[in-house]
Parts: sequence; structure tokens; C-alpha cells
Amino acid sequence: MDFYYIVIVFTALLGLYMAWNIGANDVANSMADAVGSGALSIRNAVIAAGLCEFAGAVLVGAHVTNTVRKGIVDPSVLASLPGVSPDEVAVMLIIGMSGALLSAAFWLNMSTLVGMPVSTTHSIVGAVAGFGIVAAGWHAVNWVKMGQIVSSWFISPIAGGVLSYLLFVYISKAILGKEKPVKAAVIHLPIIVFLLTMVVLLATIYKGLKHVIGDMPWLAGQNSIWISFAIAVVMAFIAWMFAKKKLAARQNESLGDQLEAVESSFVPLVIVSSCSVAFAHGANDVANSVGPLAAIIHVLETGSIEMKVPVPIWILGLGGAGIVLGLATYGYKVMKTVGYKITEITPSRGVAADMAATATVLVCTRLSLPVSTTHTLVGAILGIGLARGLGGVNSRVVVSIFGSWLFTVPAAGVMSIVFYLLGMRFFFEPLLSLVSR
Repeated sequence: MDFYYIVIVFTALLGLYMAWNIGANDVANSMADAVGSGALSIRNAVIAAGLCEFAGAVLVGAHVTNTVRKGIVDPSVLASLPGVSPDEVAVMLIIGMSGALLSAAFWLNMSTLVGMPVSTTHSIVGAVAGFGIVAAGWHAVNWVKMGQIVSSWFISPIAGGVLSYLLFVYISKAILGKEKPVKAAVIHLPIIVFLLTMVVLLATIYKGLKHVIGDMPWLAGQNSIWISFAIAVVMAFIAWMFAKKKLAARQNESLGDQLEAVESSFVPLVIVSSCSVAFAHGANDVANSVGPLAAIIHVLETGSIEMKVPVPIWILGLGGAGIVLGLATYGYKVMKTVGYKITEITPSRGVAADMAATATVLVCTRLSLPVSTTHTLVGAILGIGLARGLGGVNSRVVVSIFGSWLFTVPAAGVMSIVFYLLGMRFFFEPLLSLVSR
């Protein structure tokens, strides 16, 4: 086989391996509330998330991606290195991106083995930063951007936790804590459905459909808000009709039966919210696996380095398939950790957590703040646990999760440095001959 095709196959396998790990770790978070609350079995959650993730990745995933993810390293810094030819810079980028993919995937794999939910975005950012440092020095890394990412370790879980705490306190006081919870649900369930629909639709548009809004101008700007508002009003009316017909008739039953009926009414809401998180994740984060792969393919085909490169549909398909495969084969580990081990989750708590996480990511996305969906969702689940008091949270698991977050960037960075040095030692000359031909 020609060396060119060997390199293509190898890098494609790296991208597939990274996508597999994204599915096994990152995607599992999106369905954790639905699984933990009992709304979906792990098997059905895998099927639902797989469909939503693949649809998001292939149908509306980015068809253009940054050469180096998240702007952590500027390729022009490599190009300006003294005594380094353009072909040599291209080879450095190929080796660096391959090493970054491999190290980020390794870190995700190791984290999944022990069931720890970590950020895919932070893994690839740490890996790219490690490659940039060893290839061009400390000045090659955009430390302002890195500082924003580090700050998100604290901003996103705290924001998600505070919001989920407030939402669940509202649900508890307005519905669950009432003498006749089904009667209270008739009043407040439509409000919750309205807020959930607004948040889910806007998050789907701004995070999931952002790559195709240019082709759908009717979804842009204030139009998206009015469309979401109108649909939310319709859904709230349907929820009111449902609650009035199905719940109001049960207000003379025992308190336990009423609470069970109310929780059952939250089941479809937690399923819809979890699926929307999965769809938006597939559309937005598939680039974490296929972005570096697309950059490598572009350099091999053109020999040039550009800030943005096209993503062929087959690469999007590869990323989507890898994500679904990882979720199906190994996602249960992280699902169990987030869904069962942090705190007890019921359908109403799951809705509060999903709404809080989705709203937090939506606001931060609009403010261009780099936040992790993983961190936000874990923080939101922690928030609903704290609403029950400190005893409602498994502190040992929480400490382990926070520890894995702190290690993500440096661990991926160190592995990336090692892989880059090995790649330069063994593959620089063959790749240089390939690029120069």
C-alpha cells in the first residue's frame, strides 16, 4: 500500500478512536439524568442518544473547522519558526495533531475505565497546548484563551449547580411539597414545560444548528426567539390540557400515589431534554474528533496550512459512527457514575438538572465563554443533590470527579508532548518526503 494511504488510514483510525472515547465518556453524560431517574433503561438511553448524536454530527455538524481546535495554538507561529521550511511545518502539524488526538483519546479512555466524566474539549485543548509548547515554545500557546478555559472549570459547574438548585427548590415548594401535589401540578407543570421548551429550542438552534443557520435565515436573530416562544406556548397549553385531564382527577388519592403521578408526568420531559443535549453535543463536539483529522487530511492533500479547513462528509460520518459505537459499547460506565453515584435522581430532579445545564451552556455559548457540557451537567446534578442537604450528595465520588477535571489538561498535555517527540523521531523524514512530493 502507498505510504500516503497508510497515513490516511492511520489518522482516520485515530479520529475513530477519539470519537469512540467521546461516545463512551462525553455522550454518556447527556443521558445520565434520564437513566438515573428511571425514565429510560441504559439500553434505550443508548439507542436514543445514538440516534440524536449521529443526526447532530452528520446532518448539522461543522463542515468547516479550525485547523487547531479552540484557537489554543496559531499555526502561523509554527510557520514563522526560523530555519523551518513550509513542508517541515506541515509535517510538524501532522505529527502534532496526530499526537494530540491520540493523547486526548488515551486520557478519555483511562477516565472511562474508572467511570469518571471528563471534558472532551479540555482533553483536546490540553493535548494541543502540549504539542504547541514542545514544537514552538511557551509563546505558541494562547494563554488568554487557556485562562478562559481554566476559569470555566469553576464557572460552568457553579452556574449549573446554582440554577438547578433554584429550579428544584421551586419544583419542590410549588408542587412536591404541597398537600395536593397533583392539583399544584396542573398550575405549575405548564410553566415548567414552557421554560423547558424555550431553553431546549434555543439551545438546539444556537448550539446544535449554528453551523446551518446561514442557510436558514428565518432562524437567525430575534426570529429564533419568537419561534421558540410560540412553540413553547403551544407546548405549555398541551401540558395544561394533559395535567387537567390526567392529574386533576387524582387529587383525592393518597399523597404517595399523587407524588408518583406527578413524577410520572416529568418522565417525557427528562427524556426530551436529555435527547436535545445529545443532539446539540453531536452537532457541536464532533469536531473534537474530526477537526484534527480534517486538518491532517487537508495538509496531506494540499501541503498548505490554513486556519480553517473543510470537513468532508465522510469524516463527519466517521466521527458520528465512532461516537455512537463508543456510547453503545462503553457508555454505561459513565452513565452509572453520573446517573446513580452522585445523588439520587428522580424525573423531576432530572428535568431541573437538564434545564439548568442546557440554559447555562446556552448563555455561555452566546457570551462566547468556553464551557464544558460535562462540567455543567455534573454541577447541575450536584445542585439538585445539595437541595436535599449535604447528606444528599456522595462527597467521595464528587471529589474524585473534580480531581479528574484538574488533571485533564496537564495529563493530556504531557502525553501529547511524548507522542510528538516520538513522532518527530520516527516519522518526520517519511512524512517530509510525502508532503514534498
